[in-house]
Amino acid sequence: MPTENNNDTMNKAEENPKLIHFPEVDSTNKAINNISESEKLPSGSIVIADFQTAGRGQAGNSWESEAGENLTFSIIFKPAYIPANMAFVISEMISLCVKRTLDMYISDVTVKWPNDIYYKDKKIAGILIENSIQQGKISQSIAGIGINVNQSEFRSNAPNPVSLTQITGRSFDLMAILENFRLILAEQNERINKSETCNLYFETIHNDYINSVYRKEGYHKYRDDNDLFEAEIYKIEPTGHLILKRTDGSLLRYAFKEVSFVMD
Repeated sequence: MPTENNNDTMNKAEENPKLIHFPEVDSTNKAINNISESEKLPSGSIVIADFQTAGRGQAGNSWESEAGENLTFSIIFKPAYIPANMAFVISEMISLCVKRTLDMYISDVTVKWPNDIYYKDKKIAGILIENSIQQGKISQSIAGIGINVNQSEFRSNAPNPVSLTQITGRSFDLMAILENFRLILAEQNERINKSETCNLYFETIHNDYINSVYRKEGYHKYRDDNDLFEAEIYKIEPTGHLILKRTDGSLLRYAFKEVSFVMD
């Protein structure tokens, strides 16, 4: 059975977000979506689980997480003014919030396009975002987040996982990290819901995202359906498309999963 707590750090009175804890679920994204269909969940509410039996990453990838050692949670929020064609700003905002949370504990944290979180050349966090659209706007967004915290060994065939414990040699309070993330996200969410400033803030988020991107400088190896090649990140469009510039000067435009990073 889940346990539930209210928290007043993000909203007031009846709009207090909820923190709902499960010892085990198949997916926190599924769990929070199911709960939201049966009751009104205030924006900023979180479902956290000690263990996910079917944790997912982007495009159906699995997410390895040892029970009770890492943060696996989903947060629901209801942006008021984000048009559907600007949905990538949500990915940017969540990615930056996870990065800024980890910045409190370690350095060398970047965002690998579109929204993996890296420590140097290793993956420390993953994000899965699912948006609902009504009348051309984002009516609801659910962000599933997995952060490797206290796991000391990874046994799956994932190529490059790493945890805070492996980096620092210390263990961490999971709920303290979660609370830091909630406070950071609450501040950003408040700004993005102010209609008179949201377009300017979209631009600020995008610029911050660009400045935080993994491999933002220099030529590196990439692979698409046709070729293995070297290129540099030329641009990331507000739509989320990645523009790579090859060594011959040609530009290539990719959507997610149309190109992959090749580790040096």
